[in-house]
Amino acid sequence: MALYNNRIVVKVGTSTLTNDAGKSDLRATDRLVCTLADIHNMGYEVILVSSGAIAVGRNKLNMQGRPDSNTMRMKQAAAAVGQCSLMYLYDKFFGDYDKTVAQILLNAEDIEQEEKKENLTNTFDALLEMGVIPIVNENDSVSYTEIESEDRLFGDNDMLSSVVAVLCRAKRLVILSDIDGFYDSDPRLHPNAELIEQIDTIDESVYSLAGGAGSRRGTGGMRTKLQAAQLATSQGIDTIVTNGKRPEALYDIVRGGKAGTLFTGKI
Repeated sequence: MALYNNRIVVKVGTSTLTNDAGKSDLRATDRLVCTLADIHNMGYEVILVSSGAIAVGRNKLNMQGRPDSNTMRMKQAAAAVGQCSLMYLYDKFFGDYDKTVAQILLNAEDIEQEEKKENLTNTFDALLEMGVIPIVNENDSVSYTEIESEDRLFGDNDMLSSVVAVLCRAKRLVILSDIDGFYDSDPRLHPNAELIEQIDTIDESVYSLAGGAGSRRGTGGMRTKLQAAQLATSQGIDTIVTNGKRPEALYDIVRGGKAGTLFTGKI
């Protein structure tokens, strides 16, 4: 599979886009968008995979105090409202930097059915050829399996970003996390934890180092990031996990420098 050296997929999670109160972190969003727009100006084709719809929707609907806020129908309602808010923010911020964005909402069937998969790939290629930045998210408002199923395909968009990178034949996948990268133990629990700068093989010994769930505003832990990296690297795609609060690290990444943890792609 020939990869596009100038094509990069960036996944951003809920913890990066929202603050501790669960509201949209406008400064963080603007910094991310500014960096992505600047990289786009450097000649790179950028695809953004974004979480955050349910968290943003819950806040906008003032759902935190509702006793039924965790029911499926309320989560899907929050996703529908939150997705509008997210895209409004992205359209506004990217527009400030003279960039055009497009929304693509996916569920598992879009990847598993060959005809839909081919149409999806063609859509991505057409948008990128026209200089558009696609913004991808799960279609949570209609697909309940992607919210609660233990066997869900995407898993807080980590796996979704990997699938998108494979579909689009991107050379790099960058997963923005709430910590600096992959550590030999959980740095939030162990102050002496050490960052692992490069991993060439993802095996059981690496999985054994992964912790449980991630931040309280998201559902993805380091294990889902390893699963995403394993899929992407198996197709030759370099995968980097780094801190979403420092999007400027993307400049180092596209120039081949070090940032976070690099999982090297295997042909």
